[in-house]
Amino acid sequence: MKKQKHYVFAGILMLSLFSCNERKIDSSGPVRIDFWYGLGGKLGETVESIITAFNESQSEVFVTGVQQSSYQDTERQLQAAAAANKTPAAALVRVYVLNAFARRGIIAPLDTYINADHNFNKEDFVASFLSYCYNERNEIIALPAYGTTQVMYYRPDAFRDAGVAPDEAFKSWQSLAAAAARMTRRDKNGVAFYGWELMWGSSNMMDIAYSNGARHLSDDRRTALLNTPEWIDSWETVRRWLHDDQIFGIHYGGDGWEYWYKTIDDVMQGRAAGYVGSSGDQSDLDFNIVAARVQPGYGDHPPLPYAESLAMVAMNGADAAQKEAAFRWLNYFTSAAVTADFSMRTGYIPVRLSCMEIPKYKAYTDRNPHALVPLKQAEFSRKSFLDFTGGKIDTAIEDACDLVQIENAPAAVALEEAQKIAQAALDEYWAEND
Repeated sequence: MKKQKHYVFAGILMLSLFSCNERKIDSSGPVRIDFWYGLGGKLGETVESIITAFNESQSEVFVTGVQQSSYQDTERQLQAAAAANKTPAAALVRVYVLNAFARRGIIAPLDTYINADHNFNKEDFVASFLSYCYNERNEIIALPAYGTTQVMYYRPDAFRDAGVAPDEAFKSWQSLAAAAARMTRRDKNGVAFYGWELMWGSSNMMDIAYSNGARHLSDDRRTALLNTPEWIDSWETVRRWLHDDQIFGIHYGGDGWEYWYKTIDDVMQGRAAGYVGSSGDQSDLDFNIVAARVQPGYGDHPPLPYAESLAMVAMNGADAAQKEAAFRWLNYFTSAAVTADFSMRTGYIPVRLSCMEIPKYKAYTDRNPHALVPLKQAEFSRKSFLDFTGGKIDTAIEDACDLVQIENAPAAVALEEAQKIAQAALDEYWAEND
């Protein structure tokens, strides 16, 4: 799951700030730490069960989970908490913010704890996921919690009823659109059943654009490339499918993950034939109703979807004992047994190579082949663009995406504005860093 609108819940923030600056109850008791995370539903329940298992497994550290409404809300509240010197000891964040947080001293490097733990095996992490977790000085500033990528979930019955063969439909985005046109049904009120649904936000749109040859920046990272034909052609095609042809649907707005679960509900309750969603959606899906596929490419191009990890961090605002306790919690959550269990329960990609040696995990994937689809897609996925301008390029792309997806603006117009903002951000960054 990716995108949220920037709602700030002041009441939640204040409660979090007052509760998070915990300390030991007494000198002989456990080190008590708070862990902030922005996951809801079954994902949140899974995290809480892992916290309970960790607390019961030892007596030196006690973790309290503090649930936020989204990844983005967690990150905004962490920045506010750091400014108030009232941070939790640990948090779950997106990899996009790691280097910015590290430069500001918000999160703590982990190398000291890693080097002191003789059982820590850095090579056992999936290299592509761990690669997100280094700062500019090559220090490890986070551990990958789980991997994610966005795959295709669809209803075989809808395809079958419309006489659409999935193998043909998923050859390309264009062939999927042709299939969606056949499956879309209308009544006197408009579209009653969508042939496909996109997930709100830039993730799907960037996957499609990158398959078409798009790039964010030039090789020297000094020139923005957001208004190139590769971006414009792919985004304008999606705009047409959404607004002109009305064969693709999309939910947007609402609180927290509301738009995401509305999209899932449309497919599960028979209002759409399929959607693009996170590997983590598998815990919310009934695979007696749906099936999973890797993303198609755009036109004749191969697919090039992103794959990334979510990151667990220790906060610099915590005291020394709490930071050490936070590392113990991070290390536990990312262990082979726990990452395998988390993957089986949520659909997210495990972060340890050795999880494949766990008999329970191998038996699970044998019984549930859909669980291997995100793993298969991760093999040919790209690394996400990490915005080093403080989020200005990411925001420009998100705003352009809203213009296309929601406002029906021509892609060329939306992307030209994003190009101007991105180039100005790059010029400012390099003027300060050359």
